[in-house]
Amino acid sequence: MRPRNPRALAEFLRIARRYGAGLAGRKLTLLRSLARVRLQSAGQIQRLHEALCFLEAYPDELRLARAARRLLRAFSERGDLRRHRGRLRGTGIAGTDIPYRFYWPTAQWISQNWPGALVLEREDADHARAILEALPQLLEPAQAEWLRSLPSPGLEVLDRLRPKAVTDADFLIGLFVAMPSDEPGRESFFDRMDPPFIMHTGPGRPERSCARLALVAPAARPAGPHRTRPDLRAEVRRPPRRVRKLSAPETADLIRIARVSMVTRERDLAVFQYPEARDAFLVDDGAGLAFAMLGIEPARRALLPATYAGLTLQNGMPIGYVQLDILGRHAAVSFNAFETFRDGESARVFARLLAATRRVFACDRFSVEPYQLGTGNDEGIESGAWWFYRRFGFRPHTTAARRLARREELRRLARPGYRSGPRALRELARAHVFLSFDPASRAGLPRTQRWLAAAVAALRRCPDREPERRREMATRLAARRLGARADALSTRERAMFERWAGLVLALTGAGRWTAGERRRLLALVIAKAGRSERNFQRQLLRHRRLRQLLDC
Repeated sequence: MRPRNPRALAEFLRIARRYGAGLAGRKLTLLRSLARVRLQSAGQIQRLHEALCFLEAYPDELRLARAARRLLRAFSERGDLRRHRGRLRGTGIAGTDIPYRFYWPTAQWISQNWPGALVLEREDADHARAILEALPQLLEPAQAEWLRSLPSPGLEVLDRLRPKAVTDADFLIGLFVAMPSDEPGRESFFDRMDPPFIMHTGPGRPERSCARLALVAPAARPAGPHRTRPDLRAEVRRPPRRVRKLSAPETADLIRIARVSMVTRERDLAVFQYPEARDAFLVDDGAGLAFAMLGIEPARRALLPATYAGLTLQNGMPIGYVQLDILGRHAAVSFNAFETFRDGESARVFARLLAATRRVFACDRFSVEPYQLGTGNDEGIESGAWWFYRRFGFRPHTTAARRLARREELRRLARPGYRSGPRALRELARAHVFLSFDPASRAGLPRTQRWLAAAVAALRRCPDREPERRREMATRLAARRLGARADALSTRERAMFERWAGLVLALTGAGRWTAGERRRLLALVIAKAGRSERNFQRQLLRHRRLRQLLDC
C-alpha cells in the first residue's frame, strides 16, 4: 500500500452517495485505486469505511456492491488502519477494539464464543471498587479469606487468582457462571456490578465491516435511495412481498448477526440477548429490503404485549434495528437507523415497517414512546426524532405538547431554516405520540397499567405470610375461575399461569364472563407460554371482551 492518487478518497466521498449517468463507472475506478492508497488519518479511514458500507447497501450496480464488499473484507489488513487503530477504538470497524460495559448475557456469549477476547478495563476506580467488593462472594473460601486479609487490594489481585491462560474478564465471568443462583439472579448481580470491558480485535471476533445476513436477493439502486417522504397511508395499504418462517440455521445466523450488530455499536437489546429460536420470521419487502424478526423466550416475555425485535436489512447489510410491542390492534414502535445509513431512506423504511406490522400483526394503531423521541436519549434530540414522526402524522395527546408543537410550527413558517432547539425538543419528547389508520378510533395507549394495578390489588387478597403459599393460592383461585386444573398444565404453561394469576383474578372480577370467554382466556394464557407470541396475538384479536377491557 502506497500513497498513490491522494485525491481519490476526496472524489470518492464526493460521489459515493450520489447517483446518475456515468457515476457507477467512476465509483468502480476509484474503488480499485483506494484499495492501494494509504490514508493519512483515522478520520479518513472511517469515512472510507462508512461510504463502502453505504455503497454495498445501496449500489448503483451490483458489481459495485461486490467491489465494496471486497474492500471491507480486507479492511482489517490495511496498513493505515493498523497504524491508526487506537484512534478508531469503539467504531466496530474490523481490526479495532471495542470498550463497553456489556450486560451479563452478552458478556457471557462473547466469553464462551471467543475466549481471550475480553479483558477488564482497569482504569475506572469506581467500577474496580464494585468488582472488589463483590469478588469474595464468588471465590472459594481460601481465596475469599486471602483477599479480605489484604490491606488495599486492587484489580491486580485477579492476576494472582486466575489461571495464566485465562483473561481477567473470562475468569470473572466464569465465577458468575458457577454461582449457586438462577439466571435472573446471576444477571442482576452482574449488572449491578457493571464491569467495564475491552473486547480486543482478532480473527473471527465480532466486527461490523463484514457482518451480513443474506436472506433475500440483492438489488441495484440506479437512482439511489428513495429520500422523499412517502405517502404513509398509501404505503401501509401495500403489503410486503412475502412473509416466511426462518429455518433453524437461518435463525442461528440471525441471532449471531443481531448480537454482533449491537456489540460493535456499543448497544444491547433484550430480545437479542434472550431470543426464542423457534419464533423467527422474515418480512421480504422487495428491492433488497427485509426485516428479520425474533421473538423473546417465554420466561422473559411481558405479561400483556407480544414483543418482537429484529434487524432492518438492505442487500443483507444491517442498516438498523426495530422493536415492536404488540397488543391487539396497537403497536408501540421503536425504530432505529444506524448512523451510517441515516441519510439513506429512513422515511421509506419506516413506512414499510408499519406496512409489515399491519400485515403480520393486524395492527392499525401506533405509538412511539418518549425515549425514542429523545427523553434520556441524546441521539434522539440531536437527530430531531420528534419531527421525523410528526411529519408522518404522529400527534401527542397532552395539551402542553400540542401547544408547544404548534408554537414551533409557527416559528418554522415564519423563519425558513428554523430548527427546534434541544430545550424545546426535550419538552416535546416527554409525551408519547400516536397515529391511527382506523378513522373510527383514536390511537392511545392500551389500559395495561390499570389492569396491572388491579392485579396487584387482587394478589393482596391472598393473605398467607409465605410468598410460595400466596402464589399457590392465587394460582388455584385463578385456575378455578377459568375452569382449569393447574396441575394439568405443563411445566412451562404452569409457570406462565402463575405469572398471570393476579391478572386473571382482576380481569374475571370485572363483570360477568361467559364460559366461552373464560375458556378463551385460558387458551390465551397458555399461548403466551408457547413457541410463538404471534399465536397469542391472534387469539387476543378474537377475544372481544378482553380487548374491550384493555382498550386495544
